[in-house]
Amino acid sequence: MVSYSLVQDPEVKLTVPGKDSPKAREKAMDKLLEMLEEGKLSTDLSEGFSPQQFIEVKDDAVTPAEENDAIAQAVQILSNLATLKIKVQSSRTEAMKVREQIDLLFSDEPVDEEELNQLKEGFKVLKNFAQTNLRYREARTQAEQARAVLDQALKSESDRDSK
Repeated sequence: MVSYSLVQDPEVKLTVPGKDSPKAREKAMDKLLEMLEEGKLSTDLSEGFSPQQFIEVKDDAVTPAEENDAIAQAVQILSNLATLKIKVQSSRTEAMKVREQIDLLFSDEPVDEEELNQLKEGFKVLKNFAQTNLRYREARTQAEQARAVLDQALKSESDRDSK
């Protein structure tokens, strides 16, 4: 959850699901418009207002529900990483064989039609592997943060007190 306030009225607090992002700011803008329409906003925004003008409010106290959401999200991210790793590992060998066959296209040696058809079929494998590998590498970056969230949640009270 992310919360926003207005420079014109710091007492106004708009909370939306997710992290600070353009999409979250748009959702907050929708809530702000609802408040304006319902007359629940005492602030004058006659000069206009855009989602970029929201001020993100950082809550010092993290609620247990937010911690649980973060843990659940971290586990989901790590699960996704495991799935992608399995897919990458299982398709790597076949993809590398196809990659070696690509060199045939650049040689002056003749290639028969069957070999070319096998190579064309292999391109699908190569493409799937390459895309999965990119997603895996991106997921690893996200998983570093997820691992940190879980490490923090798994610390015992004595570990926290000693820091």
